[in-house]
Amino acid sequence: MNDVYVVSGARTAVGKANRGTLVNYRPDDMAAEVIKAAVERAGIKPEQVQDVVLGCAIPEQAQGMNMARIAALRAGMPDTTSALTINRFCSSGLEAMVIAAAKISSGLFDIAIGGGAESMSMVHGPGARPAPNPYLTKNYPEIYIAMGNAGDNVARDFRMTRQELDEWALMSNQRAVAAIDLGKFKDQIVPLQVPVNGKTITFDTDEGPRRDTTMEGLLALKPAFAASPELGFHTAGNSSQMSDGAAACVLMSEKGLKETGAKPLAKLIGYNVAAGSPKYLGPAQLTAIPKAIEIAGIKLSEVGLFEINEAFASVVKLVVRELKLDPEKVNVNGGAIALGHPLGCSGAKLSVQIIDEMRKRGVKYGVVTMCIGGGMGAAGVFELCE
Repeated sequence: MNDVYVVSGARTAVGKANRGTLVNYRPDDMAAEVIKAAVERAGIKPEQVQDVVLGCAIPEQAQGMNMARIAALRAGMPDTTSALTINRFCSSGLEAMVIAAAKISSGLFDIAIGGGAESMSMVHGPGARPAPNPYLTKNYPEIYIAMGNAGDNVARDFRMTRQELDEWALMSNQRAVAAIDLGKFKDQIVPLQVPVNGKTITFDTDEGPRRDTTMEGLLALKPAFAASPELGFHTAGNSSQMSDGAAACVLMSEKGLKETGAKPLAKLIGYNVAAGSPKYLGPAQLTAIPKAIEIAGIKLSEVGLFEINEAFASVVKLVVRELKLDPEKVNVNGGAIALGHPLGCSGAKLSVQIIDEMRKRGVKYGVVTMCIGGGMGAAGVFELCE
């Protein structure tokens, strides 16, 4: 099996769904911009890319019709470039990178793109006409549980307090604001030219972080998902934001590196996906992370950075607590509670972020991980190229 290298990465700034700058910006156009940028940053020609794999959690409506193919053509790729859209809900962007990597590792391709895109503004709900399976609705209704309720189940059954969830949310916002002020994301982000109220503006800054977040304000918010407020844990303040965004990476084999002269940033050295009860979000990551690290041939103690998708504060708190992680190594520039969670984009976005931060800090190993609707969890392991 061939080693697989990440040669470049690009992401958009993340917009607030339904009320933010990208509300009318098409997801296939967002994807096209990050594909173009990733190709340019890799220093290769579009025709050298052999396949494009994009993740999308709700591949319908404006995101339907094999969005990866639409985005590839929109990005100026030749019509000989194949493309695939995949869906594993919140891990779709990471899964797309892994599928592209698997094709490279097996020798099918030498150069491919993996990424993801999601406009939660343009797709209204997980299915314009939902049609749940009648048998499962009756006999296994947990499979259709709302994600907020699954997050609340984790908080309740794993004995977390509202206070500790809000404390994490406050830290996420503080870290994200600090990262933006320090320009930590500038090298990652592809500026978008967005028409707004008859003018064109440059959108290049994540618009989710709340500078005025306080502990008092967070504690005052009412639970958003429980049947009665006293039963709930998660609010608008300690849950991820609905978001719009896209991200993409160019991946290569060693042969691809030699043929193009491209310089690798990191290697994808481990991956795992696990599953458990769909009534929870998070527990499956407790299996996926150690297994991915084992596949990578390293130890948990060697991992210097973690990007844990903050779908809900209970999820990241569970992983940090149960795996005994150092919070100073987790989501060092804030997480999805502050920066947003554009579903099918997030796995690729977090990969772009962690590789960039690994390079800045000289950290050898980093892990990207997320919970997935339906009781699943995924993790990917990256090794910095010197």
